[in-house]
Amino acid sequence: MLHIGSHLSSAKGFLAMGKDALEIGADTFQFFTRNPQGGRAKDINPEDVQKFLKLAKENHFVQFVAHAPYTLNPCSDNPSTREFAEMVFQDDLERMEYVPGNYYNFHPGSHVGQGIEKGIEMIASLLNRILKFPTATTVLLETMSGKGSEVGSRFEELRQIMDRTDKPEKIGVCLDTCHVYSAGYDIVNNLDGVLGEFDKIIGLERLKAIHLNDSKMPFASRKDRHEKIGQGTIGLEAIIKIINHPKLQNIPFILETPNELSGWKEEISLLKSYTF
Repeated sequence: MLHIGSHLSSAKGFLAMGKDALEIGADTFQFFTRNPQGGRAKDINPEDVQKFLKLAKENHFVQFVAHAPYTLNPCSDNPSTREFAEMVFQDDLERMEYVPGNYYNFHPGSHVGQGIEKGIEMIASLLNRILKFPTATTVLLETMSGKGSEVGSRFEELRQIMDRTDKPEKIGVCLDTCHVYSAGYDIVNNLDGVLGEFDKIIGLERLKAIHLNDSKMPFASRKDRHEKIGQGTIGLEAIIKIINHPKLQNIPFILETPNELSGWKEEISLLKSYTF
């Protein structure tokens, strides 16, 4: 069964996101925990959360994905930036306890010239400090496109982060189709090979969510430019193979395509019509 949703606005709270998800035919969704550029998070209304949880249960929602702000960089060379990352990470995980059992996704970060090894060490160190506190949330490392000094464009880098953490059972991966294609993983012509490599290096049991996006940029471009489904260089045929792959069933698919609610509704309807 295809579990699919899109990135929704959290401005009106959880219940509104749940209703928006139902409006577009979704049974999952993603949202930013706060402004994508950082800043203070909106207060959580416990009554709103309870109404959402009831709605989600009645409509058989699967896990949703909370997305950390883009400015969160635990491997920056700036101590203030690292402190901000830790503060936001800790605060977000505490807030996620209102809706236990879901996912918190973040971009691993950019080492800004310190080297990939140093970047991996600093990311793992942050995770160890944060995850020493009990949490019902699974933290997801997102696969990256490899632009600049990004950490996480190779499966081996994500595995090294996991291997250095004290609680690997609390860490999973969110695979972004645009990012991995731009990073040089040919999901168009060799999807089985890419998934086999992921399984060998990380383990498919660690794959908890997928950002389902087409790409404006060519293969192995190391550029992060999302496109609407079927209108980019990945193409509809390859995306249909992804959503129907037997090893990717029952994983939440999240659309981050350049759309609004009506556009996501059309994409979800289109993809559902191609599910086997």
